[in-house]
Amino acid sequence: FTACATVQPVQEVVEENVEIVTDASDGRVHVTILQVSDVQEIVPAEGGKTGGLARVAGLLRELEAANPNTFVMVPGDFYSPSAIGTSRVDGVRLNGQQMVAVFNALGVDYAAFGNHEFDLGREDFYRRLDETTYTIVASNVTDENGALFPKTVAHELLTVTDEDGTVTLGLLGATIGLNIKDYVRYQPVLDGLQTQVNAIGDQADVLIAITHLSQQQDVSIAELIPDIDLILGGHEHINMELYRGPNFTPLFKVDANTRSVFVHQLYIDPETGDMELDSKLIPVTDALPEDPQVAAVVDEWVEIGFQGFRDAGFDPDAIVATISEPLDGREISVRFRPTSLTDLIAEAMLAEAPDAQLAVFNGGSIRIDDMLSPGPITQYDIIRVLPFGGEILTVVMDGEFLARVLDQGVANRGIGGYLQLAGAVRTGDGWLIGEELLDPDDAYRVAINDFLLSGREANLDYLTFEHPGVTLVSEGKDIRMAVIEEMQRRANE
Repeated sequence: FTACATVQPVQEVVEENVEIVTDASDGRVHVTILQVSDVQEIVPAEGGKTGGLARVAGLLRELEAANPNTFVMVPGDFYSPSAIGTSRVDGVRLNGQQMVAVFNALGVDYAAFGNHEFDLGREDFYRRLDETTYTIVASNVTDENGALFPKTVAHELLTVTDEDGTVTLGLLGATIGLNIKDYVRYQPVLDGLQTQVNAIGDQADVLIAITHLSQQQDVSIAELIPDIDLILGGHEHINMELYRGPNFTPLFKVDANTRSVFVHQLYIDPETGDMELDSKLIPVTDALPEDPQVAAVVDEWVEIGFQGFRDAGFDPDAIVATISEPLDGREISVRFRPTSLTDLIAEAMLAEAPDAQLAVFNGGSIRIDDMLSPGPITQYDIIRVLPFGGEILTVVMDGEFLARVLDQGVANRGIGGYLQLAGAVRTGDGWLIGEELLDPDDAYRVAINDFLLSGREANLDYLTFEHPGVTLVSEGKDIRMAVIEEMQRRANE
């Protein structure tokens, strides 16, 4: 195959698609793939400037009009995590119900599981599968007994026909084994994919892997399974375009929350299986018209979710404050370093626990993966930042144990267990708590989010109340309420 990739304004891309379809036949079958990944928001982000599934649907309708052989493929993370998914309706969390409804309305065709699909408990996970109308390709994921989950296939042979002939796409799906649950089993990625490549044999003209893996794992696929012709990936939340392996296999990823999508035009010779690939990264902005039907479904679920938040004591539409500088909640920031947003949250924790000497929370609790732009900030924006909420606890920690926790927080740089702090600074001589070096023989009052004390954070499984170095002092309010109050306090200064 040959491949080229460019960034181009949406309207020009749509117009080109129409021109391509109306050109005289060139003897090749034309397939269009719209790639969307890591979708945690059904509504636009950045104050309405970017993203939004109704806009993606508007683009999709244009693509479908230009080429009936258009397919939507999603490389994972669509059931969870999402802000609206944490809303409780009749006492039960939505847990991705809104995502499935909007994806169904959009017209998703194929997906792979992401690691966050398995955030859900067994019953909710099976409920979401039952509601899903698209096919999930799972070449390395099964239930605990080794059987395929409902609505999933180990591979798919997709036959596509137009006036130039018929071709078959072989679809594979792979998922990173990060989320260990008792109802799921992960096979090694390369083993699972190679098994399905062997099963398909020569039945497919083009092999496409839909993957939710690290970049390194995707590159390994390109290098070690060169029969795969195209990798559509997810997981990193940032767009990328790479060519790796002996065949320079193309690998594409898009930005999370539909800040961008890729449109792939495949031109496949039905006689030889040779493929030409033309891929364009499309920014999803307010320049894109919304599909009214999908917009109506989005609006319906936003209202359902917002009512659940109101029932829990929030006012999601209420303006908390107006900010003059952006608050950085991007994963590439909050899992590596302090930001204006993490400082705000940590200071809010100290305000809620005034007797605490320092505040600690995991960067992975921030799920917005977005910049809060200057302007009005609503309570829903804060819910988006910290969708899972949780109480702020005040605990006493032995100095030696606290130093171990803080050191691990630094070692966790790059993952969700990276610890964001207030009142503690690492120096060449050790940890400075306030103005004094941490004394391993002393004890310290720490404001901490309740999740961190569950033992479920990476490399911090020992951080629980069962550890003798931790003693609970008091329980405070929901961390989101504390952030709202801190923003209001700052606005009134």
